[in-house]
Amino acid sequence: MHGHWAGYIGNLHVHFDTLIAMWCAMLFVIIMSLILTRKLDIIPNKMQTVAESIMKFFIENVNDIPQGEKHIPLIGSLFLFILFANLMGQLPLKLIHLKEGEIASPTNDINMTAAMAVIVLFYYLYQGFKKKGIHAIWHGFSVSGIIMFLVELLEMITRPLSLAVRLFANILAGEILVMVMVSMFAIALPIPFMLFEIFVAFLQAFVFMMLSIAYISAAVTEE
Repeated sequence: MHGHWAGYIGNLHVHFDTLIAMWCAMLFVIIMSLILTRKLDIIPNKMQTVAESIMKFFIENVNDIPQGEKHIPLIGSLFLFILFANLMGQLPLKLIHLKEGEIASPTNDINMTAAMAVIVLFYYLYQGFKKKGIHAIWHGFSVSGIIMFLVELLEMITRPLSLAVRLFANILAGEILVMVMVSMFAIALPIPFMLFEIFVAFLQAFVFMMLSIAYISAAVTEE
């Protein structure tokens, strides 16, 4: 699914389809954000109503975190970017075939999902240390404290790994499934699979967001 824009920067081999798709998703989110938030008024128009509904969705999901609204810039950006990135490889773009492949979601690249997972890791560690100091990961010299410290270290590996692999595997598997269906059957038959993958695109963005919220909440909430 990669290859049409593949090339080299120095000795580094780069898949330009993933990079271009990533920048397109980022640009789309930025442009839509600017459009939805322009000319804000006390009496909202249709665009402002949509923007306020999106913000309400984010606010409702961070209510359980102390001062949760300050985390919305990260949480909201992750959700919107992942959502549009997931959709880039789906209907109707899935039907556009290039010389050496097809348009792919940037989130079907493990490098992309791993980068976002590491950002979440550093963010919740920073918030935890800011709130609790060293006690965010160190729980004393007791046996239980040392065990908890080792658990915290293990979670620093497993949490970003699970975030990255879950998103990457689901999007990649979905794109492969749809690609196979399109290559084997007429256009009409694969459409239910394409529509299901659009649902998966929303679901995986939501799951990534909710897990990120859970990790941030665990880091900043007093025991």
